[in-house]
Amino acid sequence: MEMRPSKVLDKLRAGEVVSCIKINTSDSIAVEIAGMSGFDCAWLDMEHVPSDYSVIGKQILAGKATGIDVMVRVSRGAYSNHIKPLELDASGIMVPHIMSLEDAKNVVRMTRFHPVGRRPADGGNADGAYCMIDFKDYIKQANKNRFVMIQIEDPEPLAELDEICALDGIDAIFFGPGDFSQGIGTPGEFDNPELIRTRELVAKTAIKHGKFAGTVGSPANLDSLVDMGYRFISAGADVVALSQYFAGIVPSFTQKNQEFKKAKQEAARSVKAPGRSIYSA
Repeated sequence: MEMRPSKVLDKLRAGEVVSCIKINTSDSIAVEIAGMSGFDCAWLDMEHVPSDYSVIGKQILAGKATGIDVMVRVSRGAYSNHIKPLELDASGIMVPHIMSLEDAKNVVRMTRFHPVGRRPADGGNADGAYCMIDFKDYIKQANKNRFVMIQIEDPEPLAELDEICALDGIDAIFFGPGDFSQGIGTPGEFDNPELIRTRELVAKTAIKHGKFAGTVGSPANLDSLVDMGYRFISAGADVVALSQYFAGIVPSFTQKNQEFKKAKQEAARSVKAPGRSIYSA
């Protein structure tokens, strides 16, 4: 039996651009809709979103049902935090806030099997087809068909960026502009020259060492990011889509109620206006 292939890895290895959507809602329906819409990857989040593993497991199943890869940004902690999403059969994980070369090496040790790392092995979960994949094949297939992406979103690891990108066992380097802008003391200033230079540097260094580069973007700057070398681009989120859609509907009702209010006020003024009397003729 073969482990389910990763659409993300297949497209990246073919030189194509991967489309990703971030899922902040703790529901499998959003993942299902993303898959039916044609996205390549759904990014789930255990760093900021209060989803437990039972929720993540259902969202991964929704991804498998609709042919979309599911990537889980893990919470930093014990090795179990890093490998449980993989055992639930996520196609990959994202590890936030890599701060040094040693930090990156430790991620590899925790998330990759022999001979690359020392990930604790248990083939009795969804990724090992509940022991239906031969153990040795499971080890090899997991190293080949599941991706590990790390985030560079702080200035501290830049001094060792070259060595970090050279590490075996890491597939992709993801530049996070939001937290990086905080790290350099200019929160939210995404046109800051230092941020722009770092975004270009991350892509260039990743490619230099045969790694894939990822970041956040939008259809508006897709061309420029691709020109920089980025091939994994997260372009939006379910909560953004919902908030914009909802906010676009409400003004119609607000306008209608304002029209009713104005009409009532005009009617009230008409009733109060003094009329002509026969004695005033």
